[in-house]
Amino acid sequence: MSLWVKICANTTLADALLAAEAGADAVGFVFASSPRRVTPEQVAEIVSGLPANLEKIGVFVDTPIDAVASAVRICRLTGVQLHAGYPLDAPARLKQVCGLDLRVLRVVHYGPEAAQQAGAYIADPNVDAVLVDSRTATAVGGTGVAFDWAVAAQTVFANESARLIAAGGLHPANVAEAIATMHPWGVDVASGVESAPGRKDPEKIRTFVAAARAAPIRVAGH
Repeated sequence: MSLWVKICANTTLADALLAAEAGADAVGFVFASSPRRVTPEQVAEIVSGLPANLEKIGVFVDTPIDAVASAVRICRLTGVQLHAGYPLDAPARLKQVCGLDLRVLRVVHYGPEAAQQAGAYIADPNVDAVLVDSRTATAVGGTGVAFDWAVAAQTVFANESARLIAAGGLHPANVAEAIATMHPWGVDVASGVESAPGRKDPEKIRTFVAAARAAPIRVAGH
C-alpha cells in the first residue's frame, strides 16, 4: 500500500478540492479553537461537494463526545482525530454510535512520554492510527514546528508495524526527508501548505503530495 496523505485545516471547498485533485487520501477540518476553525454547518456544505472516496476527518480537542458524534453525522465525516484529553474509551464509544467504519486517529504530542502514550493507543483495536504532532505553549496542532525526527525514529516511530502518522512542521521541501527518517504509515500537513492561516497554496499542496508519494517507504506498517 502507498503512504497515507492528509491535508488538514481546510476552510473552503476550493481548498479541499485542491487536496483531492493533488492525490491526497484525506482532508481535515478543525473544530477546535484555531485561526482555521470551522463550524459543522460550514463543513457539511464543503463535504457535499467532495469526492466520495476522499476521507473527511474532523479534528477535535475538547468537544464533548456527544457533540463529536453529532458533527460526524451532520458533516458526514468518515473519521475523527482526537487530541489528548479524551478518555481511553472514546474511540469505542464513537464507533458504537457512528459505526465501526469510522476511522479514529489519536494524537500524541512528541516528547519523553510519546512512545508510551502511542503504545497505549496502538493497543486499542478501536484506534486506526496514531498521529504524532508537535505542541507549543499556545497551540496543540498546526504549529509549523518540527520535532527531532532522528530521535523520534528510535523511539515513538520504532514500532514499524504500527500505523503512525508524522505531523508537525512538515512542508514540501522536507516531507521526503521526514518519511525517509521515520518511515511513518502516513503524513499530515496544515500550515506547511498554506499561503495564509486557513488558506491553502495550490502549488505547495501539489508539491507536497508529489514529494510524499515519491519518497521510499517500508512495507512494514502498510
